[in-house]
Amino acid sequence: MRTASIDRKTSETQVRADLSLDGGDRRIDTPNGFFSHMLDALTRHGGLGLDLVARGDVEIDLHHTVEDTGIVLGDALREALGDRAGVRRFAHAFAPLDEALARAVVDLSGRGSFHFRLPPDLEQAWVTTEFPLTLVGDFFGALADRGRLTLHLDVLCGRNPHHVAEASFKAVALALRAAVSLRAGAVAEVPSTKGSLTV
Repeated sequence: MRTASIDRKTSETQVRADLSLDGGDRRIDTPNGFFSHMLDALTRHGGLGLDLVARGDVEIDLHHTVEDTGIVLGDALREALGDRAGVRRFAHAFAPLDEALARAVVDLSGRGSFHFRLPPDLEQAWVTTEFPLTLVGDFFGALADRGRLTLHLDVLCGRNPHHVAEASFKAVALALRAAVSLRAGAVAEVPSTKGSLTV
């Protein structure tokens, strides 16, 4: 079973996650409804099982909670992937939501690298009064860094910040689902010319 359990506690946040790469139940409990909605989209369309509880100093703002949740999910993803033998490794996906269109490209490279592009007129947009659109980048930056994967996330067009954020989470979900999937009938070797994706 490709699973992991991570429990992270700091003076700012407490986040616990049980992750399964091969599906299962989903239970997501965060202090922000929109963020919980995005995590549900990520796990549902990513084919992931997730039991997650996140708490944080939201009286300051959501940044610490969102970023630390990305850290925890990245750690869980890295642990659940193990030596990454047999995975497809590379994947990309497009996801539309009405006028918004996002593209995600994933490489389970063993190196954390994140690149995020928004249309210039949305760079300072807010999805809700508590959730700026920049938190999408903060979350996926932490996920890519701790999950040791390369992620390019480009919002190709969009007007409504809610649609842009949701299309982004769905595109990453679809690309990640394909990248972590096991190659049917292939020898379970590490898909790298250097023989390792963990060192």
